[in-house]
Amino acid sequence: MGAITNDWLEPLSAEFKKPYYKKLYETVKHEYETRRVFPDANDIFNAFAFTPLSQVKVVILGQDPYHNVGQAHGLSFSVKPDVAVPPSLVNIYQELHDDLGCTIPNNGYLEKWARQGVLLLNTVLTVRAHAANSHRNMGWEEFTDAAIRILGEQDRPMVFILWGRPARMKKSMLHNPRHLILEAPHPSPFSASSGFFGSRPFSQTNRYLEANGLEPIDWQIDNV
Repeated sequence: MGAITNDWLEPLSAEFKKPYYKKLYETVKHEYETRRVFPDANDIFNAFAFTPLSQVKVVILGQDPYHNVGQAHGLSFSVKPDVAVPPSLVNIYQELHDDLGCTIPNNGYLEKWARQGVLLLNTVLTVRAHAANSHRNMGWEEFTDAAIRILGEQDRPMVFILWGRPARMKKSMLHNPRHLILEAPHPSPFSASSGFFGSRPFSQTNRYLEANGLEPIDWQIDNV
């Protein structure tokens, strides 16, 4: 498994010593040795690697990684540049177009967001091939809850974008009045029309960042 080496390491280090994490590590290691698991083991902690804690301005919570071949690479909702854009991200791009007028790109690679301080975090960080939620309740939720609590303790302006029920359940962990919490249904085709479309999270985020003296996010993903 990959490792966390930047400024996330110190606040998360206590988790690595807990019994649940030891069990999680052994379970996930065995899964990688005996099954096909996504993302690549070296990409598991990419959300933390691409967006250091000190640089987080926005948090977008996903559920578990994409489970088809070649899709997941450690950032929620993102796929590698040469992979077809998944339906949920198609809907995210449509809302982005309707909200800010961004053109819809030909790829789903969201590294540009991550490098600007958008933490693209799934609540579960691994999954078996073709088996959604297959690594649920192994212990990842406890680990990512710890990360969410660390974010909640950051006493600086930050936006939490919570899409769908699993993400919205994390709202109870967030109490800092300096943080903006935006909630909406999940962007999947099953729920996007029940309130995700028209929620305008991208313009709301940028207005909040600018009002607090921070650089807005350039949400436009470039074509490849």
